[in-house]
Amino acid sequence: MAKKLELVIITGMSGAGKTVAIQSFEDMGYYCIDNMPPSLVPTFIQLTQNAQKFDKLALVMDLRSQTFFDEIYESLAYVDDKTAFETKILFLDATDEELVSRYKESRRSHPLAKNGLTIDGIERERKFLERIKLRSSSIINTTDKTPRELRQKLMETFGDRDKEPFRVELVSFGFKNGMPIDADMVMDVRFLPNPYYDKNLRPLRGTDEAVYDFVMGQTETEEFYTRFMDLVEYTLPGYRREGKSSLTIAIGCTGGHHRSVALTERASKQIEALGYNVNITHRDINYTKESKVNS
Repeated sequence: MAKKLELVIITGMSGAGKTVAIQSFEDMGYYCIDNMPPSLVPTFIQLTQNAQKFDKLALVMDLRSQTFFDEIYESLAYVDDKTAFETKILFLDATDEELVSRYKESRRSHPLAKNGLTIDGIERERKFLERIKLRSSSIINTTDKTPRELRQKLMETFGDRDKEPFRVELVSFGFKNGMPIDADMVMDVRFLPNPYYDKNLRPLRGTDEAVYDFVMGQTETEEFYTRFMDLVEYTLPGYRREGKSSLTIAIGCTGGHHRSVALTERASKQIEALGYNVNITHRDINYTKESKVNS
């Protein structure tokens, strides 16, 4: 029997946190579309079924769709008839007082109060959404939640419990080619003995056993590596608690061929052993002056 496609419709009060929600669903591996006009839902579902490329979908539908209230219930009825989908409706809510406060902070006007008071628009919207709120499978009140807390709640409710959403990106690089601009943590290992000055090791890379053994065989390397991994092991749980979807750790030597590559390889195995998902990028491992195209 074919596995049902997961479809989450994200709706609720304007200002209640739908932007944070769609970002969280993207991090959980959902194919997401923001501001989906309800009238396009049937067509989108047909295309999705034909393509068979997605197994988890999340659609945000709210008042930015001008005909939202007229079309949303027709679209939900269409989805209900599709047995190939496991459909859930997430309704995000907050108190009127909190929504007014958020609109004042953002200096934006409520979609239903372009020419009136914000509270009047909120009250109208709440009345319009009563029916869909009653149909919702999950209702989350974000009044007292920070974006991080909302993200955590969504992860707990909709995330794959067997899959760790947080991942560690390990990047080796050469300082002479510039630092990675997206690194959260950078380690400079140019103080370690350099295999480059051994003519037998120079043409090899840090993934080669001879270079790896040379780098790891240095007294300085072992002391540095122990202290470095103590730092990594201490900080990773904190980054995950703060709601980051990934952490990029960059390790750099002069050219990005030897020392940084070897240490990145070793660190990846230890971090994986701690239960984290790890991706490795050896940015400059094959970089030479000749390989760069002159402009």
